[in-house]
Amino acid sequence: MQDLLEKLAAIADRHNEVGKMITDPDVISDMKRYPTLMKEYKDLGIIVERYLVYKKLTEDIAGAKEILYSNEDPELKAMAQEEYDVLVPEKEKMDEEIKFLLIPKDPEDTKNCILEIRGGTGGDEAAIFAGDLFRMYQRYIQNKGWKFEVLTVSEGTAGGYKEVSIEISGEEVYGTLKFESGVHRVQRVPETEAQGRVHTSAATVAVMPEAEEFDVIINPADIQRDTYRSSGAGGQHVNKTESAVRLTHIPTGVVVACQEGRSQHENAEKAMTMLRSRIFEAEVLKRQEERAKMRKSLVSTGDRSAKIRTYNFPQGRCTDHRIGLTLYNLDAIMNGEIDEIIEALKLAENTEKLQEGLNQ
Repeated sequence: MQDLLEKLAAIADRHNEVGKMITDPDVISDMKRYPTLMKEYKDLGIIVERYLVYKKLTEDIAGAKEILYSNEDPELKAMAQEEYDVLVPEKEKMDEEIKFLLIPKDPEDTKNCILEIRGGTGGDEAAIFAGDLFRMYQRYIQNKGWKFEVLTVSEGTAGGYKEVSIEISGEEVYGTLKFESGVHRVQRVPETEAQGRVHTSAATVAVMPEAEEFDVIINPADIQRDTYRSSGAGGQHVNKTESAVRLTHIPTGVVVACQEGRSQHENAEKAMTMLRSRIFEAEVLKRQEERAKMRKSLVSTGDRSAKIRTYNFPQGRCTDHRIGLTLYNLDAIMNGEIDEIIEALKLAENTEKLQEGLNQ
């Protein structure tokens, strides 16, 4: 317990230190340092708030114990025993809560992200399912109060999407959605099925942390830029002007394209954001794979080809295979109510991290 209190006291000292720094005019004028320190101050503040409650709790328990062991007044001892019996379970509960609060967050968790959905095996039905997943995430994003912008769209011939990419911005976006990366499988009777047979199709979801310019340094000489005419909806503007942009990063072979913007300049900016994020994702995946090997992780392996979830429409159930979670509220899930799944995955990862810390 003393070790935990010492750790919390050190965090409180750092919180006070950062609090003074963010009032310094030189720091306030530093556009990179100030937001970083403000975020640290806010994050540490959550821990310090619990620390003050925890510290008071330990002091009250110590006071009750002192009365129990040193006071002769039966009535006073009875009151102290009653207080002790209430406070100890409360402290044990806070012990676990604080241990989880002290688990270091992945540095990417606070970033915005780019989410890509691609229809996989299953032809037209896979594209339709990709569209269903897009609507599911769209509603979830709206429920969270986040914002999103479409980057690329390739529509399916029978509805849905062959591929769709969106940029999502908000609080803790990547840290919340990162577990969605992988193969999502659907079992249902497709609209195109005349015999009423259940088919299995799949779509792949990739969630990439959005890279800042200082996360990935790209030499402009390493980029091949091509322009072409946009396709799809958009009227005469997209048919007559070469507003679509394709960027190829020559050293890595990464190719991105964007055509949803109204101008070549806008599409070039969006494409560069996607390019940085794709290159940055490769580094993040490498780290995830290393962590997964260290803790034999079931939650975040970095393997984008792994089947992570099945949506079974005939039985109205959704199963996340990584943690063995099955829910029988598929309609609500497809309507964007996926918090229960995401929170269970977060808890599983934090439990792994906590165990890893205990084993070190």
